[in-house]
Parts: sequence; structure tokens; C-alpha cells
Amino acid sequence: QVQLVESGGGLVQAGGSLRLSCAASGSSFSMYHMGWYRQAPGKQRELVASITSGGATTYVNSVKGRFTISRDNAKNTIDLEMNSLQPEDTAQYYCNAKDKVIPSIAYWGSGTLVTVSL
Repeated sequence: QVQLVESGGGLVQAGGSLRLSCAASGSSFSMYHMGWYRQAPGKQRELVASITSGGATTYVNSVKGRFTISRDNAKNTIDLEMNSLQPEDTAQYYCNAKDKVIPSIAYWGSGTLVTVSL
């Protein structure tokens, strides 16, 4: 079992920055691939960025060059640094942990809201 708690969301003007954090507790953090998803009103949840247990990262095209995902296995945390935010980045952001051996085993945080105004 893994418990995930997100923090760092808020209201920011377009062009601004926010840093999201996700703290994990429970099972061995290093056994999980981690990711940030987001869901905007009326849209499907999408994978924004992921980082494997070994530190390899992927990003959805719309955030490449603007967002950076990182993890600290010693602190059991992942972060999402978000720069040059745009109104279309407005969404509920969720932290996800996926077992690297059995990917069907996955856990979600409750989310943190990011609102980007013009």
C-alpha cells in the first residue's frame, strides 16, 4: 500500500510558475514508477509527466520544455516544476504510483488544483 499526498497547487497568472509536490508513505518508494496526471473539467485524465524508479522521464508534448518532474527516493517525494503556465494548464493534478513489477497495482492521491488566469 502507498499513500500519496499532493501539495503546491493554487492560483497563478499566465506565464507564472508553480511547484507541485507529492509525498509518499507506505511501501518501498523506489519500487514504484511515479507520475503526474491532470484532469480539466469535461476532459479525460491525461498523463502529464512520469519518472521511472531509475529516473527516466517522459512528458506529454504540451508541457515539454515547461514542466520538469523529479524524484527524491531518500525523501519519498516527487515534484513537478511548472513554468510558463497557460490557462490550458488549469486542472486538478494527481500524483500516481505504479508498481514497477506489477503495473496494474497503482495508487492515486486526492489531487491538487492548479488554476491559471489570464
